[in-house]
Amino acid sequence: MALHIVLVEPEIPANTGNIARTCAATGIHLHLVRPLGFRTDDATLKRAGLDYWYAVHIEYHDSFQEVEEKYAGSRFFFATTRAKKRYTDFKFQDGDFFVFGKETKGLPPEILEAHPDTTMRMPMTDKVRSLNLSNSAAIIVYEALRQLDFPGMQ
Repeated sequence: MALHIVLVEPEIPANTGNIARTCAATGIHLHLVRPLGFRTDDATLKRAGLDYWYAVHIEYHDSFQEVEEKYAGSRFFFATTRAKKRYTDFKFQDGDFFVFGKETKGLPPEILEAHPDTTMRMPMTDKVRSLNLSNSAAIIVYEALRQLDFPGMQ
């Protein structure tokens, strides 16, 4: 079983550390697309992931296109506040990729425009622009894991 989280140009080390910890707890693979807004030896990044980094399957990529080419034939889902469909409108399967953009700007328009049928949002009030990146990633991957009956988890 392998689900994947892709962070395109993440900026805040604590968010990436929290997502890495979620990956360690669930067996989800983490992909980081450069440039990163921090160094991977950043103390904040390490502290957020605590001592779970050894349990994270992590890959670094120089572009999102590199990820798509390496995993051609895979299904990619894109989190954005601008999507029409909710994340619960999709039926997820083993091998799916969940793609998130940088904290300040989200995913680049060209990525979203190239994948209009697999963009998804989380319902929320109009009081905020978006949820925290690490919370959004956890919500979506746990929905996918729920649909798959939490494979390999107790």
